[in-house]
Amino acid sequence: MKRVPHRQLTVPAAAVLFAAAFGLISPANAQTFSSSYTSTAPKDCRTVGKPENGGTTQVCPGKSGLLVLISEDDLRQTVSVGPDRVAAAKEPAAEAWFAPFNSTANTVEWRAVDGRPFAIIQRWLIADNNDPDKSGSPTSKPMLAVTRLPPGPVCHVAYIDGQANRNANELARQAADEFARDFKCGKDEVKVIGEKGTAVSLAKR
Repeated sequence: MKRVPHRQLTVPAAAVLFAAAFGLISPANAQTFSSSYTSTAPKDCRTVGKPENGGTTQVCPGKSGLLVLISEDDLRQTVSVGPDRVAAAKEPAAEAWFAPFNSTANTVEWRAVDGRPFAIIQRWLIADNNDPDKSGSPTSKPMLAVTRLPPGPVCHVAYIDGQANRNANELARQAADEFARDFKCGKDEVKVIGEKGTAVSLAKR
């Protein structure tokens, strides 16, 4: 008989299924996870303040009364979230710089439980100076970053390498669901989920 491969459950998921099977929890108490999306494309955002030395700050609409603050300086970006741009600029995520040149994709995935967002997932492109293209410019390596949301501080929770992991999006959602809400900014170390590739190695330097 051919053996059918199965996906191993994480401990929390297995515990929930066990409890449900024996009537320890009701379907009404089960949490429902979902994803929704917003855009950070320049046409969907507004630039605030005056550009200084080539730096820019953009405010983009988010979910549930939150906005996304994107700051760029010296070809490096930071992304933070808050109820307004002043609050977002004070969050730890607003200071989470990567040393190599970098940029973010224009789509933000909002991970929610029972309709309440608790984390965002965004794709970053990290420049690899050791891998130039034909013109001599550094190639960009993809990475997903999971960022926790209020209540509590806003900070990076997990990194997933986009080239080393074919299921990077799935891994990012699992990391958000399992770690974001209990993650302690400033105390817990940002987790590397899945295989550690070039992008994550560059970001973690």
